[in-house]
Amino acid sequence: MRKCIYPGSFDPITLGHLDIIERASKLSDSLIVAVLNNSQKKSLFTTDERIDMIKHSVKGISDNIEVLAFDGLLVDFAKEQNANMIVRGLRAVTDYEYEIQLAQTNRALYDQVDTIFLTTNVKYSYLSSSIVKEIASYNGDISKFVTKYVENRIKNKFTEINGLKRL
Repeated sequence: MRKCIYPGSFDPITLGHLDIIERASKLSDSLIVAVLNNSQKKSLFTTDERIDMIKHSVKGISDNIEVLAFDGLLVDFAKEQNANMIVRGLRAVTDYEYEIQLAQTNRALYDQVDTIFLTTNVKYSYLSSSIVKEIASYNGDISKFVTKYVENRIKNKFTEINGLKRL
């Protein structure tokens, strides 16, 4: 069985992430979207909020997708889940340099897992969660970057935080 993990913070999930999820779900029998719960990192959304947004966003993509949170080392989570593949999205050459180092380290720590890289669809090659948050923080239009549900969650979050007017 090909069990794959797509890890990330997904703070928030973007259309670029969803593109990778859809493609990875076709390459595996089971795909776990693994949401990193890192208490040291300042996230806009809680882990539970990110899981909710991902679950809502992946509805209708495939029945083989599961969304779970993890903390600690990814390879330990992969062992717990009996996963044999990690999928990572690459936007640019600079991503590759960092990602190949992680992939080789993960393989050294747990030789039963391989990392596969999927290049991002060109239309999302510039997109990141950070960019979406930056635009949203100034009440900008993020509708081209996230699903409608996620867009509303982001707008509501910034309204909570800053008292910004809803668009």
